[in-house]
Amino acid sequence: MSDTATAPAPLAIQGDLTIYRAAELRQTLLTALAQPGDTLALDLSGVTELDSAGLQLLLSARRTAQAGGRTLDFLAPSPPLLQTWQMLGLPTQGEADPLGGVLQPDDPNGWGTS
Repeated sequence: MSDTATAPAPLAIQGDLTIYRAAELRQTLLTALAQPGDTLALDLSGVTELDSAGLQLLLSARRTAQAGGRTLDFLAPSPPLLQTWQMLGLPTQGEADPLGGVLQPDDPNGWGTS
C-alpha cells in the first residue's frame, strides 16, 4: 500500500445550481464531504445558472469542509457562475474570498485555498 493518497476525482456539478436543486445538491455535497481525504474538488464547468441559494450552498459547503479540517476547491467555474459571482460584487481574480480561497476565472484549476 502506498503512503501517498490519491485525490479523488472532482465532483462535477452540472446544470442549474439554484433553489430548485439546493436540497438535492446539499445532500450530494454532505455525502462527498463525509468521505475520507483532505481535499474535495468541485468541477463547476457545467453550471448553467447560479442563484443566491446556489451561492449559499457553495459557501456553506466550504465552511463545512473547513470546520472538518478539509479543503474544498472550486474548479473551472463556468461563465454563468462567474457572472453571478461578479455581479454580486464578490472577489474576482486574485482577490481573496471571505472563506480563504481565491477566484481564478482564467485558470482551469478554478479557485481554491492553495
